[in-house]
Amino acid sequence: MSAGLPDGPPDPGLPDPKEVEELLLGGRLRYTRVDAVRLSGVTREFSGRVWRAFGYPSMPDEAVAYTEGDVAALIRLKRLIDEGVLDEDSVVRMVRAFGQTMARLAEWQINLLTSMLRRGDFGDPPPAEAIQSIVDIADKYLDDFQPLVVHAWRRQLAAAGTRALASAAARDGDQSGPATRSPTTVGFADMVSFTQVSRELEELELARLVERFEETASDIVAACGGRLVKTLGDEVLFCADDPAVGAEIALSIAAAVKDETEVPDVRVGVAYGPVLPLMGDVFGTTVNRAARLTALARPGTVVIDAELAAELRDEPAFQTTRIVRRPVRGLGIIQPYVLRRMSPNGSRPSSA
Repeated sequence: MSAGLPDGPPDPGLPDPKEVEELLLGGRLRYTRVDAVRLSGVTREFSGRVWRAFGYPSMPDEAVAYTEGDVAALIRLKRLIDEGVLDEDSVVRMVRAFGQTMARLAEWQINLLTSMLRRGDFGDPPPAEAIQSIVDIADKYLDDFQPLVVHAWRRQLAAAGTRALASAAARDGDQSGPATRSPTTVGFADMVSFTQVSRELEELELARLVERFEETASDIVAACGGRLVKTLGDEVLFCADDPAVGAEIALSIAAAVKDETEVPDVRVGVAYGPVLPLMGDVFGTTVNRAARLTALARPGTVVIDAELAAELRDEPAFQTTRIVRRPVRGLGIIQPYVLRRMSPNGSRPSSA
């Protein structure tokens, strides 16, 4: 679907915008919205909901803004509804998940390419030759990039499906009480004094700092077998089904960032309990508790809640030390613990 390009001739030295758009869309813009609705067999209202969920701009009915691919997408979605796989609301929710994820991915990829090709002028428009280079790369390699997106999606889908099956099996095996959500280890890692650092660094330096922090954290989360839920510039949110895995991730991030001379130390807060997974994110009191614990941690340390401390009590690799109970906003009085690795000789670490 067309993004609504400006009218008039292209700027001198730049590729034709319509040609670039059709190259990236994989087909000519040939249909109006009325055409797309008629050819796909969906209602006008449904097509509007789908385009908004994908994140596409509203287009006038007479605008030639749709490709064969847009029509094919509507037909596929209609078939899912007709065959009873999903209802209309579920289709729109699924499409919104795709749209929001792909929008971030696309911006990330374009920023990556332009940063490689422009002359170090971060934030400034890339020169015409850089834009032409991006178009040339897309023309030559887009068919190679597309399967990588599908491959990554299937890998993540398999991992998410496996986690869901394990959670369901755990619930089925627990006959001791009413069904509840499986507990999850949730952690926040937050860069110390990020606001001050952001004032002191140039934009390019700040971008590199954030990228380095996110890269370090995401590599550790993946290697340990956890899940990176989201990144927020100076903060990352991760989850792990196994409490020991969550503890390992937290300590590893704190240690790795401490060794990074370019990245400020982090505070890490981790909690254990039920969460509500929704739209790729997690919600609930456990998440809020982890966020509040982050504020209690000293730079370079990990603070956990009593629930996680209890789960780690018999884990020989970790040492938990109870500290003073604290009031936290919205949660009342909580009992925090400092998490450390057990010393090689098995001795108790010094108190926080």
